[in-house]
Order: sequence, then C-alpha cells, then structure tokens
Amino acid sequence: MIENQSDNIDNKENDVSTQDNSPEDRSSTQNSTTENDELSSQKTEEINTEELKNTISNNDARLEQLEKEHETLKNQYVRISADFDNFRKRQSRDQDDLKIQLVSKTLTAILPIVDNFERARQQLKPESEEAQALHRSYQGLYKQLVEVLKQQGVSPMRVVGQQFDPNLHEAVLREPSEEFEEDFIIEELQRGYHLEGKVLRHALVKVSMGPGKQNSQQEVEKDTVEGDVDSEANTSENV
Repeated sequence: MIENQSDNIDNKENDVSTQDNSPEDRSSTQNSTTENDELSSQKTEEINTEELKNTISNNDARLEQLEKEHETLKNQYVRISADFDNFRKRQSRDQDDLKIQLVSKTLTAILPIVDNFERARQQLKPESEEAQALHRSYQGLYKQLVEVLKQQGVSPMRVVGQQFDPNLHEAVLREPSEEFEEDFIIEELQRGYHLEGKVLRHALVKVSMGPGKQNSQQEVEKDTVEGDVDSEANTSENV
C-alpha cells in the first residue's frame, strides 16, 4: 500500500512537472511559428516587390517602344499628308494647264477669222444704204466675236510705239525711222493676243532701225556715185 501511494505521488509530481513545462513549450512553439510567419511574410513581400519592379520595368520599356512607334507613325502620316497635298496641287495645276492648252488651241484657230474681219472692216467703205446696212450687220457679228474672246480671257496687244520684246513680238521688217528710236515698233502687221496673262499669239511687227540711218545710207550712196563720176571724168581727161 505504501508503495502504491509512493507511486501515485511520483505520478502526480510528474504530472505537475508536465503541467508546469507545458506553457513554456507552447510559448516557444508559438514564437517559432510567429517567426516563421514573419519570415514567410517577408519573403513574400520581397518576391512581390521584385515582381512589381520587373512589371514596372517591363511597362516602361513597352511605353518607350510604343512612343517610338507613335513617333514613327506620326512622321509617316505627316509625309503622306504632305505628298498627298503636293499631288493634289500638281493635279490641279496640270488640269489648269491642260484646260489652257485646249482653250489656246481652239482660240488660236479662231484668231485668223478675227484678222479677216478686221481687214474687211478696213477695206469696206459703205456708200449706199444697202451697203451701210450690211456693214452694220458685219460690225454686230464682229463685236459678238470680240465679246466671246473677252469672256474667254483673250485680250489684244497694243504694240505700236512699244520697245521690241522677243517674248511678245516677232520682227518681220526693220527699217529706218525719224519718228521712233532703234528697236521700237513702228507698225503692227498682225495683231498679237494674250490669254490670261500668257502669250496666245505673238504680234508680227515692223521695227525701227533708229533715226539718221537712212540719211547715212543715202550719203554713202551719193559718195559712191560722185566717186564713180569723178573716176569717169579722170578717165576721159586721160584719154
């Protein structure tokens, strides 16, 4: 009995000892768990921070690439827009030039008719009433033709008394003149015309050689004749 009591006492002491050690062990276990959690959380934060840095770096690189692509596309758009604008202007200019060429060709074919009207007007001298009526009809047709030419942008040149310009005039004759200086137009032989500021047909003109040249030529001829006469006279005397 005593032994059993002794064993019970020992068991109770062991139980008490076990109970006394249990809170410390639990505290140690909890601390270890907390430390492990903190380490795990720290590692997780480090991983997340590294991933975030990588993501930001990738986004920055992607943004830089997109900015370069945007700048390239912008430059291409500016070039294409400029090329299209130049193409549109060139097309418009070519169409205008083609229109002027076609109009010029047509009007150039009509100008000889105008010349004939003007020659007839200068030659006709109506005397009878019937001739005057015919002349008035002719004048009406001529005015209509001139009005049509004006509407198309055609205007006649005024050349007499103007200085000769090879870009506007074509010299057919040159002769001395006491009235006009050299290279000035004496007479208009065929009227020239402008079309929208451009030459439609050059004017055929007679150009002055300047005053005094005719007299000089006559004096040279006179001197030549007098020289021949003197020569013949000397020959007769010698004979």
